[in-house]
Amino acid sequence: MKILLDTHILLWWLLDDPKLTERARALVADRDNIVFLSAVTRWEIQIKKDLKKIEIPADFDDVVAEQGFEDLALNHEHLARLRDLPAAHRDPFDRMLIAQALAMGVRFLTADENCRAYGDVVEYVG
Repeated sequence: MKILLDTHILLWWLLDDPKLTERARALVADRDNIVFLSAVTRWEIQIKKDLKKIEIPADFDDVVAEQGFEDLALNHEHLARLRDLPAAHRDPFDRMLIAQALAMGVRFLTADENCRAYGDVVEYVG
């Protein structure tokens, strides 16, 4: 399976947070799965860090790199999908991640109940 991580899933994975369900943990850990990490997620984390909503260690990028996730850049095709995406969720980062998942044909791994409105592209693990 190809999966794109929601930001909170990435953070919970890195922190070994008990909020990460066993199903989510298994999907990320499964070496048969290709796990993508979007530039959108990195952007969201940086914004939240700058606003002092979260703290991340100085070696955060190194820790993420050690996970072996595939980087996913933001491109025009993703933005085109965003234009056609219904406004079922107000979070702009989640909407962009869902648009990327749709454009790439991958599952969006999230524990955000609001994302379920986008249907089969969402792998809900809440």
